[in-house]
Amino acid sequence: MNLPNLLTLLRIFFVPLLVATLLADDLSARWQGLIPAARDLFALAIFLSAAVTDLLDGYLARRWKQVTTVGTLLDPIADKLLISAALISLVYAHRVAAWMAIVIIGREFAVDGLRSISAASGYIIRASELGKTKMIAQVAAVALLIAGQRWPALNELAWIALWAVMLFGLASAADYFRKFWRKVETEVKVRRRRELLRLERAEQRLVKKRRARTGAAVPRRVD
Repeated sequence: MNLPNLLTLLRIFFVPLLVATLLADDLSARWQGLIPAARDLFALAIFLSAAVTDLLDGYLARRWKQVTTVGTLLDPIADKLLISAALISLVYAHRVAAWMAIVIIGREFAVDGLRSISAASGYIIRASELGKTKMIAQVAAVALLIAGQRWPALNELAWIALWAVMLFGLASAADYFRKFWRKVETEVKVRRRRELLRLERAEQRLVKKRRARTGAAVPRRVD
């Protein structure tokens, strides 16, 4: 277990703590027993810390050449758990419209399904620039929504960021679907060609067998 994978696991462990903090009715933390920190600030700190681990694990894995299969599988799962948990908690807190959370989370599951099917066929759909931009917009939107509970002036920016998440998410989903469909279409064409060749060879063998049975001679070339 290397450090990048540990950071990914840490991000997963942040999820229940974030949910508990966002949904707690009365939660406060004290710094050296003197300065009270409100629940929303604590939740914001947890979320941003988790987002930082997302940046660090990928950077360190590439820099130290510690990219592993476990890390490749866990990293997107950790991201989706973090964002989904935060959005669902904010829906419960009446900070996000339920339909927006459904669209954003549904998009994540749909794209994951496409990528899994493609990976099973030996074709890897890599993250696009739109997908990376969507992730940045998600972090910004959730952070602004949490901070907006304490500073209402940020609410307008939070809603703009949330709409940006939806737009980038739908655009990147369309891009993933286009790549997936192109791959599926190519595979279907290749499969049809193979079937046609198989049928032609089967017909040729059948013709040869019939000629052999009837004793028909195969015409030879006369010079």
